Amino acid sequence: MARPFSFGQDLWDPSHRFETSWLLPPYALFFFRALFCLYTFVVEIFILGWYCSHQALGGCTTSRTQFSYFTVLTYWGIAFYFLVSAAHTLTYAATGRPLLARFPRPLQALHSLFYTTVVVYPFIVTVVYWARLYGGTWFPDVFGAWSNISQHAMNSFFALFEIVVPRTEVPPLAHMLWLIVVLALYLALAYLTRATKGFYVYSFLDPGVDGKGVVVGYVFGIAVACLVVFWVAWGLIRLRKWVTEEKLGKSGKFARKDDAWRGPAGDLEMSGVRDGK
Repeated sequence: MARPFSFGQDLWDPSHRFETSWLLPPYALFFFRALFCLYTFVVEIFILGWYCSHQALGGCTTSRTQFSYFTVLTYWGIAFYFLVSAAHTLTYAATGRPLLARFPRPLQALHSLFYTTVVVYPFIVTVVYWARLYGGTWFPDVFGAWSNISQHAMNSFFALFEIVVPRTEVPPLAHMLWLIVVLALYLALAYLTRATKGFYVYSFLDPGVDGKGVVVGYVFGIAVACLVVFWVAWGLIRLRKWVTEEKLGKSGKFARKDDAWRGPAGDLEMSGVRDGK
């Protein structure tokens, strides 16, 4: 986890791993990312509109409280990730040089961290919801079932897609620190919500229910779970690279305008370096 505040000095993603796949050609990868982007935005906008139009569910007040929930914030994160990753993939497919490659280095590093959050946080949301928050009784209406499956099950499907299908590298170990920092910032938001709006977004954060010791246990438990999920995601990405690139020889599907697509698997990274990509 050396130099967690450094943006790095090496050449940025020379073979365009963030925009290419070992399985799908660039335009197909763009299609799926754009489709997931559309779906996730529809989910969140529809949920806000549904609550706002149903006073029995709390109306627009309930809609406003949605932005205090980690589930909702991470789902918006997935939506915006697919928006920007689809844009980068499309520009790569069309020109051979993604928009991301033209960004300043800090934004490139932030995109890498953005990717890491998308392949880690959704699994935490899914596990905590179904193991701790789900009451055990199926949802009484179609909206409840659809919204909860979308936010607490399909979120992990989207994360798994980004682990398995693109050619992304394993996340830098320094990202573990920033994953915990983001969780700490969310914890501050949760208690700010309690102070300003008078409710706990999650019951296990309420010391009046099980005591402060239990709350501390949950907080540290989720932090540890985050690091465990990071290493699982890291291992799955490493496994995917080993299986697809070393065992199956699938170096990747590249845009025709990208010289790197002609090179053999072992030369892809160096091809980008020689061409200054």
